[in-house]
Parts: sequence; structure tokens; C-alpha cells
Amino acid sequence: MKIAILIPCYNEEPTIGKVVSDFRRELPEAEVYVYDNNSRDRTADVAAAAGAIVRREPRQGKGNVVRSMFRDVHADVYVMVDGDDTYPAEFVHQLIAPVMRKEADMVIGDRLSNGSYTKENKRPFHNFGNNLVRWLINTLFHSDLRDIMTGYRAFNRLFVKNMPVASEGFEIETEMTLHALDKKFRIVEIPIDYRDRPEGSFSKLNTLSDGMRVLRTVFWIFKDYKPLAFFCTAALVFFACGLAVGIPVITEFIATRMISKIPSAILAVGFMMLSSISVTCGFILDTIVRQHRDVYQLLLNKTE
Repeated sequence: MKIAILIPCYNEEPTIGKVVSDFRRELPEAEVYVYDNNSRDRTADVAAAAGAIVRREPRQGKGNVVRSMFRDVHADVYVMVDGDDTYPAEFVHQLIAPVMRKEADMVIGDRLSNGSYTKENKRPFHNFGNNLVRWLINTLFHSDLRDIMTGYRAFNRLFVKNMPVASEGFEIETEMTLHALDKKFRIVEIPIDYRDRPEGSFSKLNTLSDGMRVLRTVFWIFKDYKPLAFFCTAALVFFACGLAVGIPVITEFIATRMISKIPSAILAVGFMMLSSISVTCGFILDTIVRQHRDVYQLLLNKTE
């Protein structure tokens, strides 16, 4: 099988040489691709000197890089890993094994089960964000995944060539997980060790802005992939608001046979109309999404 190591990079000069060398040592038969995302240092030169195939992606953002990698690189087994040397290369054999045995379409390198991420990560809000996103997605899709946002993954060709990448930034890992869950791809999690960045290497993540982008992605996925639940939730909110505003009006009418709170009555009717419209939209969009899933599965069957 042809194996491709995909490494998206932005200003990883201190670590990219070691990452490339480690993966070439573990998988000498694999092709190592480093996609340089407008680095301002010598990332591309160091990667090339270490033996990687270096390509450039001018559109800034990890999602844009992953889109280009998935589109351009052809292989049977793909491994995606960050270029910051936080994921040990020796675990790559465990990650690709389920793909090579045709037991999984995507294998997730689980940093959280053994506690290594919590121990090594120096950004406590990232732990909170990981747990929140994991809870939201597991609740939404009735799954039991342990690590939603890891950057160490293995894929088969079917998943890579049928993954529509919409994200532009670091929310790409969340999008891949959501896509795999929604489209019923086979997911396997493998516990791995995680280590913090070495001295001299700096993270490009921003806890607040990147966290908001991930939550925004989950929100839009919730709306797009689970429209009935999304719009029924909105309908319940509108219905509760309508009751809160309308009950005093109804109470007054029962007692006096008159309505003096005309604005409240109009507002209550408006909330109830919004509630009924939301439910209707939810059912219509749910039907469309179900048909889309059926068409996707049919097209997927033709590519296998």
C-alpha cells in the first residue's frame, strides 16, 4: 500500500526537521509531504533538507492546507500530523494498522485517555474547550468519542477523497470528526502519548478566538446536519416566550372579557407564529438532509 504522511506547517522551523526524520525512520517506504502555509522562517528549507516533499499553500489557515493536501496527494493510507513535534512518530504503526486491515476509515490518535495531554498541555482553557466540544458532539451524534480535536489521524483513500473541507482554520479537526459521524464512516480511536512543544517552538493557537471558531462550526453543523433538533429547539424557545408574554393577556381576558395589553397580545401571537414556522422548517430541512445522505451513500458506493 502507498502511504502518505501529510504535515501542515506554519513557522515550524525549530521542529519540522525532527518530525520529518522521525516519520521517515518509522515508515521509510512512505512519502512525507510538508505543506508550507506562508511561513516566515526556514520551515520549507529545513523540511526539504530532511527529505520531505515540500509544497506551498498560499491561502492562510490549516483548513485550506488540508483541503489542498486531500485534493493533491494520492495514496492508499494517509497520516496527518502536526509539524510541532507534539505527537510521537512511533505511534504511527498503531494508527495505520486498522486502516490497512480495512477495519476503519478514520483512526483518531486519542491524547486524552491516558492523561498525557492534560499533564503536558500548559493551557488549561484548552482542556476545558476539548471537554466542552467533546460533550457537545457526543450528545449531538449519540457517540462516545474521547478526543475530538486531535491533530494526529490516519485515513483511507475513501474518506480523504470524499471529505468536503469547508473550514479554513484549526476547526478542521472538528469538521472531520463531525463528517465521519454524520456519514457513518468507521472510526477507531487509538490511545497515544502527547508532549508539549519543545523549547523555542511557539503555538499559533489562540484559546479564545480558535475556541469560538470551533463552537461556531459545531453550531452550523448542528443546524445543517440535525435541522429537526435545531429548529425544534428554537421552536420551544419561541413557544416559551409566547407563553410568558401571552398568559397575562389570557388571564386578563378571562377575568374582564377585555384585552388592554394589545402590544403584549401581538407579541405573543408573533412568538407562536415563529414557533410553528420553526417546526415546519425543521421537518422540511430534515427531509432534505435525509435525502442528501442517501445520495451521498449512493455516490460513495460507486467510488468504492
